[in-house]
Amino acid sequence: MTVARAMVECLKVEGVRHVFGYPGAAICPFYDELISSGIEHILVRHEVNGGHAASGYARMTGKAGVCIATSGPGALNLITSIATAYMDSIPIVAITGQVNSDQIGRDVFQEADITGSAEPFVKHSYIVKDPDTICDVIKKAFYIAETGRPGPVLIDVPMDVQLMETEFLYPDKVEIRSYKPTTEGNKLQIKRVADAIDKASRPLICAGGGVFLSGAKKELAELVHKCDIPVINTMMGLSNIDMNDKLYFGMMGMHGVKAANYAVSRCDLLILLGARMGDRAVVALEKTSGIVIIHIDIDPAEIGKNVDVNTPVVGDIKKILTQLIAIMPEMQHTEWCEELAAVRAEKCELPKTVKGTVCPKPFIEELNRQIPEDCVIVADVGQNQIWTANNICLTDKGRFMTAGGMGTMGYSLPAAIGAKKAFPERTVIALCGDGSLQMEFMELATVIQHGINVKIIVFVNSTLGMVKELQDMLYDKRETAVDLTGSPKFDIIAQAYGIDAENVTDISQAKKAIADMLDSEKPYLLQVIVDKDERTII
Repeated sequence: MTVARAMVECLKVEGVRHVFGYPGAAICPFYDELISSGIEHILVRHEVNGGHAASGYARMTGKAGVCIATSGPGALNLITSIATAYMDSIPIVAITGQVNSDQIGRDVFQEADITGSAEPFVKHSYIVKDPDTICDVIKKAFYIAETGRPGPVLIDVPMDVQLMETEFLYPDKVEIRSYKPTTEGNKLQIKRVADAIDKASRPLICAGGGVFLSGAKKELAELVHKCDIPVINTMMGLSNIDMNDKLYFGMMGMHGVKAANYAVSRCDLLILLGARMGDRAVVALEKTSGIVIIHIDIDPAEIGKNVDVNTPVVGDIKKILTQLIAIMPEMQHTEWCEELAAVRAEKCELPKTVKGTVCPKPFIEELNRQIPEDCVIVADVGQNQIWTANNICLTDKGRFMTAGGMGTMGYSLPAAIGAKKAFPERTVIALCGDGSLQMEFMELATVIQHGINVKIIVFVNSTLGMVKELQDMLYDKRETAVDLTGSPKFDIIAQAYGIDAENVTDISQAKKAIADMLDSEKPYLLQVIVDKDERTII
């Protein structure tokens, strides 16, 4: 068979049911073979959104999402989504077409060195020049993307190679001498973790995105309740424990809530689970003297990189927590938990709402009251992200997703598309701002074409709110290049795509508007008008 046909057959063996992409001449042989493959192709309207959709799909399924682009600008447009997946440890396999192999390096039409360009943002990349290596390359790509610390892998295939013939021999297993990720935790180190918990009077768990990646939500909840340990999240870890749980105290860090940051400042033992502790989370750790810090992560490079650690444990979180639960006795930390509960119960006075606008906090609280238990919330980047992260309340059946490390605007809608294709029976809501929606609203066409019933909430304040807030605080209110005058009315834009929409200008409208959105069996958009001076910090 041709290499193009073999590529499709490899995807089928890997269990791939959906791919997200945008075709072009250099990848046409592969697309031609997709037609009769049984794999559904979702045509995005920009290549970067194919990568984000694959990311949303991967985060919901735990398997690598697949995105496709042609050579040159098509492949280069994927880089932002590849970098976003790399920073957040999301497994995706990106397949790109390339100019004919004898033309590489001659600056022909739509040629770009995509493997070189993407090198800093991938776990590994391949350019296929020998047709007989294609099966081995794809098997290794999925293995590398999904194992150890997950991440993106790029496969670049010249057009002439796609047309060459090869024998289809898909390997049963992978053996890469230089790549052997550690999954089993060191028993002695795990015993030290148990001893540290036993000695602590104010233990605290900070659960990051690694809990999702290892499928360890159940084990996290079991340890938390067996040992009566309060738990907080990084942004990437939000919803890895029931947010209604009495032992849950919110998101930590620069944009976190008071109770979580207070907990970090008062604990005597901090257990970091699958958390990179990037700069926005580390600010909560202004003083580490007197705190014993344990860092558990599958990537040894992350342990101690941003925070000094007393006890490192390298391995898969699910396996390590299982071992830890087995040796831990039941414990109580009543006084410590009550202290944190008192801080959590403190009420912040909301600013007065300007007429004709909606305060995001009560709006999201109303959303909490109506969404189903297994709802998937995908927040974009900007003020909308912080409002959502600090106010959304999901059960252990729900899921929160956002672009964390790279902070990529334009992520929410395509990622929601990927999430909805993974689990079409679940309610999936993308929350964004009017700045970020203008980077992605072309995907409303994708939603309509493929019948993808996602819901969209856009907070509109006619400004790049997070940058404006920064300029107001640090630059003496010298606002520049943040005015979004000229933006469209998004409810009318949605209707132009054939999507039902509603404009919300008062909190009294929220209950019915949200109900209308959730009751609809079709895509739906709510435009929520927010005061331009609304802040993330209260």
